[in-house]
Amino acid sequence: MKQDVLRQIEEARSRKHAFATVTDTGTGAQSVVRAHDTFGELNIDATQLAEIRSRTAADQSGVMDNGWFVRVYSPPARMVIVGAVHIAQALAPMAKLAGFDVIVIDPREAFVRSGSLGDAKAIVDWPDDGMKEVAPDSSTAVVTLTHDPKLDDPALAAALRSKAFYIGALGSKKTHAKRLARLTEMGFTDADMARIHGPVGLDINALTPAEIAVSIMAQVIEKLRAEAP
Repeated sequence: MKQDVLRQIEEARSRKHAFATVTDTGTGAQSVVRAHDTFGELNIDATQLAEIRSRTAADQSGVMDNGWFVRVYSPPARMVIVGAVHIAQALAPMAKLAGFDVIVIDPREAFVRSGSLGDAKAIVDWPDDGMKEVAPDSSTAVVTLTHDPKLDDPALAAALRSKAFYIGALGSKKTHAKRLARLTEMGFTDADMARIHGPVGLDINALTPAEIAVSIMAQVIEKLRAEAP
């Protein structure tokens, strides 16, 4: 691998962007294909570029019809947890163990700095600003756990405006109905709100914070894998 190609790979990986390397297995020539540009030795036409980007989006490495090998590099999925509550203390390390990058947003510094969130990244800020910093994408799950509309609603609104692959909100059916009414007043449609899993988690009769965390993690993984080809 040439040094200039390697530098492009290292830069893309450091920024945690999905990209692909494309190698002509006959000549050894290589290119790096990112979301908005390409770099390298191969002359990639529009049809080939579309296939490579489709493979990148699907996280699907493999050999193309012309013999080129496409190696896809995808950043870890992320989980954004709003509310450093007891469920978050179980969910954050669980998600980390499952390979997610975990971010916890809560303006209450005492909650965030309690030392109970493992090595999850903490953002001590209101969800309005915290979600701007996170910028959820199609590899992001967003879970709100506070029961407080001042915290949950702005986070849900930001998630609904994003491509987050999973959105979940803790609360009873009655609480969720009130939440949907508030989101309707904010201008969101029924189709938008259908993206929210509420009450959050698979229905496994969970009672304890740890059990609820298991139900959430299972539902997030179910949705993540359902999105895969």
